[in-house]
Amino acid sequence: MTETAETVTPANGTGGAGRALDALSLVPKATAKQSMKDFKSDQEVRWCPGCGDYAVLSAVQGFMPELGLAKENIVFVSGIGCSSRFPYYMNTYGMHSIHGRAPAIATGLASSRPDLSVWVVTGDGDALSIGGNHLIHALRRNVNLKILLFNNRIYGLTKGQYSPTSEVGKITKSTPMGSLDTPFNPVSLALGAEASFVARTVDSDRKHLTSVLREAAAHPGTALVEIYQNCNIFNDGAFEVLKDREQAENAVIRLEHGRPIRFGTGGAMGVVRDPVTGDLAVAPVTPANESQVVVHDAHNPSPTTAFALSRLADPDTLHHTPIGVFRSVDRPVYDRLMSEQLDTAVEQQGKGDLAALFAGGDTWTVVG
Repeated sequence: MTETAETVTPANGTGGAGRALDALSLVPKATAKQSMKDFKSDQEVRWCPGCGDYAVLSAVQGFMPELGLAKENIVFVSGIGCSSRFPYYMNTYGMHSIHGRAPAIATGLASSRPDLSVWVVTGDGDALSIGGNHLIHALRRNVNLKILLFNNRIYGLTKGQYSPTSEVGKITKSTPMGSLDTPFNPVSLALGAEASFVARTVDSDRKHLTSVLREAAAHPGTALVEIYQNCNIFNDGAFEVLKDREQAENAVIRLEHGRPIRFGTGGAMGVVRDPVTGDLAVAPVTPANESQVVVHDAHNPSPTTAFALSRLADPDTLHHTPIGVFRSVDRPVYDRLMSEQLDTAVEQQGKGDLAALFAGGDTWTVVG
């Protein structure tokens, strides 16, 4: 049986059905059972063969029926880039908007239409370059949006220039002698902007990707999910260390709420807190330091530990990269606060008069 919004329960114990109801309760439910096929549009999918976007699209299409929402009340808004073709391939409403402005457009939509489930699909270039301001303000406002940030560490649509997440020294068509820019860490950026839900996952790990999507959908407010996505034409293998089974065991740190952060063969490695400085570090787990292994708390009101976790990964090698939900906390949702404020204004002052506003006291008549 297809799950409805009331029965969707986030994975790893980082939320509950009550929060799912809170996030999706105003969106009309589907009147019939839905399948992945119902969310596939009739448009030909046009990405390069082997692109990681295919895996993400398939995971999202397969996950959507779990929400039990009427597909006519689901909207995907994108900016510009390879990932921004996404709305064409979803059999929902959607908008292919302008470069970097998807969060702004989606904010207006979510704020004015609480009966919609609004998703933003963007890339590392679209979101973190020209769209950087729009992204951070959506995050700090905590608008009821779900933002999927595809990060392939390159500009793919414009044929292989370095992006805001490319590593220092990256040789590309626009940086033939190597990039000089320090890259953005999207998870760190989101946490610094006071985002209430921040997660990271990988395009090729469908089980993990789907579990993170469940939690993001249930979260009331802005949920940012960074998805490491392979561009096999212009930046192939950028995340190979996280995908190769042998390497990934010692490179990937899987965050699970309420559990000690351990990884590697037999959990031999762990994230420990220095008792003097308070900093986090990766170290072999021994009887002497086992008590210092950090227990992951995604609901901690302070983002300090989550931010420290986001800084563990080496930006060049990606060794010790945490994936999963870094932070999931309750904060007032912007669109609801705005609606309450508007209702209060109407109760106190009555409906507004646009003509009177235009001709109000702050106008002048210029006599020539």
